[in-house]
Amino acid sequence: MKLNILIVEPFFTGSHAIWAQDYVKNSINNVTILNLPGRHWKWRMHGGAITLAEQFNNLLQLPDIIIASDMLDVSLFISLIRHKIGKIPVITYFHENQLTYPWSSADSDVGNGRDAHYGFINYTSALISDGILFNSHFHLNSFTSALETFLQSFPDYQNSMAVSNIRNKSKVIYPGIDTELFDQFQLTAKPSDPPLIIWNHRWEYDKNPEEFFKALKIIKENRIPFKLAVLGEKYYNSPKIFGDIQSEFRDQIIHFGFAENIEDYAKILQSGSILPVTSIQDFFGISIIEAIYCGLQPLLPVRLSYPELIPKEYHEILFYADFDDLVIKLETALKRYDHSIENNCRSIGSNYSWSVIGKKLDEFMHLAVLEKKTKGNT
Repeated sequence: MKLNILIVEPFFTGSHAIWAQDYVKNSINNVTILNLPGRHWKWRMHGGAITLAEQFNNLLQLPDIIIASDMLDVSLFISLIRHKIGKIPVITYFHENQLTYPWSSADSDVGNGRDAHYGFINYTSALISDGILFNSHFHLNSFTSALETFLQSFPDYQNSMAVSNIRNKSKVIYPGIDTELFDQFQLTAKPSDPPLIIWNHRWEYDKNPEEFFKALKIIKENRIPFKLAVLGEKYYNSPKIFGDIQSEFRDQIIHFGFAENIEDYAKILQSGSILPVTSIQDFFGISIIEAIYCGLQPLLPVRLSYPELIPKEYHEILFYADFDDLVIKLETALKRYDHSIENNCRSIGSNYSWSVIGKKLDEFMHLAVLEKKTKGNT
């Protein structure tokens, strides 16, 4: 039996929007999306639930299950639709969380102690949800560990048992990538003279661009040839270094800025050889898996979600221990680029195809609906 699944997303942009749209395309169920534009994220966490609850209450057909984003105040949302929700289970999908996401030091909410409220919304959302999905085991573990500390900061009635309850109803289902899209633009041969280094992340502080370009400066000073493509979305407060490096690496850069369309993005990735990653925050790493599927050799730090995403037999060659090790492995990859790694990387990336992930999500949704009905009948 096909389910009617409703995704409720108050921050419909970037990876949140892509995840929702790709699930619509790859589910055997009927999946629809209730959303608000992806801007003013703090206001979305405060007030998005009110607007989306109004929209939900006007629906002519109710869903069998609701998937809420972590940007939604789920407890507020449920309270406003309580007369209609009945036995409909609510699952919260955590793309990120505000307890462990590294806040910018320039954000005034941190200095004024207001940042904790957003983590509290994540906490109550998890508490009231029938089930919780995280996009990596790293994310699940870091959130629940941080939540224990967070609750202990309150003067009394800390409800520490809530952490165990949240953990027990949590499951990890990785995000998917659209492998069919990249297959459309697959090159017959990958250029590698000199190898093309790729940056394909957001232009933000948590992706640690300073360390990325510091490594490239050393490579350049050592007169090791390479080409460079700097992809990713730029924001109004993007780190200053992106303005500096365009001139410094003008002889190496073949592309600088957001790709005009998905075809251009896919073709540039398909042309790439090496993906050094220096991020200090990543709950999964969709852009990294996309690049890996396109045959790029990643050089990953031993932190965040990355170790769980890569089979252990590839850890020695694909991971670095510290900055000096990154420079050494990047030099080695550039001097002796090994094309045989491309098929191995592509195989790793295929594990995250939506053809695989969609089935896992569908199975989870069916079980959640069945469990809610069973509980309601006891």
